[in-house]
Amino acid sequence: MTPKLIFFGTDDFAVAVLDYLLAQGVRPVTVITTPDAISGRKQELTPPPVKTFCLANNLSFIQPDRIQRTHLKNPDPRCVLETLPDLALVASYGKILPKAVIDLPKHGTLNIHPSLLPAFRGPAPIQNTILTGAVPGVTIMQMDEEVDHGPIISQKAKIKSQNLAEEKSYPELRDELAKLGAELFLEILPDYLAGKVKPSAQDHTQATFTKKITKEDGQLDLNADPLENYRKFLAYQPWPGTYFFTHRHGKNIRVKIIAAHLAADQFILDSVIPEGRKEMSWEDFKRGQ
Repeated sequence: MTPKLIFFGTDDFAVAVLDYLLAQGVRPVTVITTPDAISGRKQELTPPPVKTFCLANNLSFIQPDRIQRTHLKNPDPRCVLETLPDLALVASYGKILPKAVIDLPKHGTLNIHPSLLPAFRGPAPIQNTILTGAVPGVTIMQMDEEVDHGPIISQKAKIKSQNLAEEKSYPELRDELAKLGAELFLEILPDYLAGKVKPSAQDHTQATFTKKITKEDGQLDLNADPLENYRKFLAYQPWPGTYFFTHRHGKNIRVKIIAAHLAADQFILDSVIPEGRKEMSWEDFKRGQ
């Protein structure tokens, strides 16, 4: 029997999880996502990716500013829900849920986290997996009041290429881990609902933490370690992107890196956009210098 599922999610990782669940016949009774926000150069009010996905797939959703128990008891007037949800699933929601909400569903609240916890807790686990060259993976955990702190239900690592030049960019790895996490969630779901799964506490002494990515993180020193620069290029796609500063025509200009690769242990630039110019090959840029 498919449980009455509430889904919390906001970004493209959450969209990929939702997409896989729908493809497997698991349709949340409602989706809770964050409100529209001002973003982009034009500073326009923009819906989160999950809202756009819900509209395209006729999924009931709400966008509360703050999450309260009442949102789970009556998530949406369009959604006929006579009893409380059996289970809540969180995938990259972006807001902290209060304990009263976490504990409200009959079987609690699970989270798909895109790292092998307790490594890389916090807002940027995938980027930090790429930056450090760690083994990618996902964790299904029971949520508690602390960030990425709850007991582990199941984990699965992704096979990592031994060829450094074949490491994944953030969008590629994000989508692969979302699918892996959704698969693992559906795999453990029957036993979890039947009470056959025993959660395991995390080793909190081994926990590592990530910080929110900023625009400044994308600045590269082209004389730094080539592998470090390559991994930053992969991790910071599409935002904040990577760039460097160079001196040209008597002033410092910002040069955005559009395409690059690793070859013979060297970080090779393929194309760039100099400040105030259009995209050009790295060779053309160097000739202009």
